[in-house]
Amino acid sequence: MAKIGVFDSGIGGLTVLEEMVKVMPNEDFLYFGDSKNCPYGNKELDELMRIVSRIVDYYVSVGCKLIVIACNTATTKCMKLLREKYPDLIFVGTVPAVKMACDNNCHNTLVMATEGTIASERVHELVLDNKRDDQNIYLVSCRGLAEAIESKDNDLIDKVLNDTIGSYLDKNIDSIVLGCTHYPWAKENILKIFPGVQLFDGSLGVAKEVKRQLDNHGYSNDLNYKGTVVVLDDIGD
Repeated sequence: MAKIGVFDSGIGGLTVLEEMVKVMPNEDFLYFGDSKNCPYGNKELDELMRIVSRIVDYYVSVGCKLIVIACNTATTKCMKLLREKYPDLIFVGTVPAVKMACDNNCHNTLVMATEGTIASERVHELVLDNKRDDQNIYLVSCRGLAEAIESKDNDLIDKVLNDTIGSYLDKNIDSIVLGCTHYPWAKENILKIFPGVQLFDGSLGVAKEVKRQLDNHGYSNDLNYKGTVVVLDDIGD
């Protein structure tokens, strides 16, 4: 059975993988967490394209039928270029769930993401396309948070959060968009600062889009098939 290749800069994409397994238990998944190059958020475009192209080349070599970019930064900065470079491949990416927050009538939304995601044109397009006049959206670059989550140092996670989003306590924040797939791992830490806010991330939306693409292309496995998950430590040179 052809597999679905999934990658991110470390453990973050596991939050997306978890949702995909729930939605598609009949599919086989390969997951590569590229911790060596974590974080992607501070990489220049040329360097990031070299990194992700190497991963895509590996997934092509093992016959993956679809590739999921489980990273907001790699999606917002590289998706267009990857589709041009690999026109025969099916890519599904993830972007901050700005539309979801706006559609839920949230009025003061904090969008947490990496430097690269916040600086991308795609995020600003999402805001312009979805924000109503009565809604405020605050884009916050959470430098160092993905690395802190990778380290599993709870005190460091709290410090980075206080340094980055703590200054927005006076903005009556009612929702937070987790614009990096690492950030769901820090939900409890975030809710200590903003108790009761709605948290949005795009994992379920990614899973549903993958299923839609597989169905549309006739690539879905038989519903009775029991899928597998393989987590890769390395993909070679």
